[in-house]
Amino acid sequence: MTGWHAPDHLIAGYADGSLPDADAWSLEKHLESCASCAGRVSGAVRATQAGPVLAEVRDTVLAAARPAPLRTPRLLWAAAPAVRGAWLPAVLLVAFGAVVLAHVADFPGARPLLLAVAPVVPVAGVALSYGRHADPLHELAASTPSAGLRLALVRTAVVLAVSLPLLTLTGVVLPSSGAPGAAAWLLPGLALTLAALALGGWLGLRTATAVTGGGWLCAVLAPVLATPDGAVSRHLSDQLSLYVGGAGAQGGWAAAAALCAALLAARRTAYDRLERP
Repeated sequence: MTGWHAPDHLIAGYADGSLPDADAWSLEKHLESCASCAGRVSGAVRATQAGPVLAEVRDTVLAAARPAPLRTPRLLWAAAPAVRGAWLPAVLLVAFGAVVLAHVADFPGARPLLLAVAPVVPVAGVALSYGRHADPLHELAASTPSAGLRLALVRTAVVLAVSLPLLTLTGVVLPSSGAPGAAAWLLPGLALTLAALALGGWLGLRTATAVTGGGWLCAVLAPVLATPDGAVSRHLSDQLSLYVGGAGAQGGWAAAAALCAALLAARRTAYDRLERP
């Protein structure tokens, strides 16, 4: 519920079609959270000449829908692109590959390597779940009052809900080899995801995720490439300890996540224009 209610003249203008588009969209957004105003608007529309026609259309649609199976709830429809396509198999491949490296190939740097890659996984998932490239119904979804940042956050939450526990549990079963704990990547992963969302308002979501995810991988893995043979695992563990080990590093990532969240909130309206049809 909300403390503000639409005045009668606004509802009357909406019912007879004379309300400007911007005011109509604002009212429709308000109706999502105000049952009182929604009932008033419904009554006003039924009282117009179009009321009997709309009632007949409604009865026809309901009659046709009764034999059909239950429709997918709106939240699941909004979240679906986050768990389909190539991203979910890629997450499983990262987890399974790390276990195979550690327990089959006897690679001592399996956990450091997982910790290096894991923060980028949710970032990539966000990029692959939002936009025309990910959702065949994106143009339709982007035209609704629930689009924009709200839709992006729903899909981000699904991506995080899948990747965080799966990759963390994978880290638990891997030998430590001097690397930080299995959960040490969680705050960096959250901060990078929020950073990608915040930058997405300026750069577009795919470009922003490439910048944040690519920057992280370069910072962590580039120094390791110059390491002499035989010391890769140790050097990677040292790099991860520097970036995510200890209270100081984790506190820095927590502060970065809070800053990115505040920036995202300040720039939330940018998503109303992002990838609009």
